Amino acid sequence: MENVRITDLYDLSHTIAADYLRKFEYPWEALKGISQLIIELGSKLSPEEYDNPSENVWIHKTAKVFPSAYIGAPCIIGPETEVRHCAFIRGSALVGAGCVVGNSVELKNVIIFDSVQTPHYNYVGDSILGYKSHMGAGSITSNVKSDKTNVVIKSEGEELVTGIKKIGAMLGDFVEVGCNSVLNPGTVIGPHSNIYPTSCVRGVVPPESIWKTGGVVVKKSK
Repeated sequence: MENVRITDLYDLSHTIAADYLRKFEYPWEALKGISQLIIELGSKLSPEEYDNPSENVWIHKTAKVFPSAYIGAPCIIGPETEVRHCAFIRGSALVGAGCVVGNSVELKNVIIFDSVQTPHYNYVGDSILGYKSHMGAGSITSNVKSDKTNVVIKSEGEELVTGIKKIGAMLGDFVEVGCNSVLNPGTVIGPHSNIYPTSCVRGVVPPESIWKTGGVVVKKSK
């Protein structure tokens, strides 16, 4: 299946999880080990650069965390990142540099590359968001199928069985997700692609594409 491998989706120079991600072919294979990865990375971070306010929580000294935000372990918040009012980081969240975790945003079991924005009312669970990807207000990743069976990645008649029950969305670098969109379990969006607002997205969206109203996918014009 094309366009769904880690090497298809991400420039690994924009995350401290690069060495870890290189161990896998597909991004969802990395979800199971995020918690342990954070603990291992965090234990090696410099106390001169990172605060350690609670067990297995590391926050860069240049990050801005609002008093009403909740940060559960394990978690790393990178340099110059802003965690705004009432953000709910449930744990197992590796958040890169220069990110925005906005008001009432919930993160759980995620790798967030550098310069990612989840600024307003987003739920991001069991997902990986690539460099400079952006989720519009109210857009969410749905990470469990309604029948609770394992997630299958689907693209143009092909199916890739994951054997995993919880998979959200894999957003490539520079992906733009429109407001109030739902990314169904196992959605993979290629780099530089755009999703129209209020979309219900499933399957694989190729790179340099636009997902339009009704699920029509077109290539971006050069």
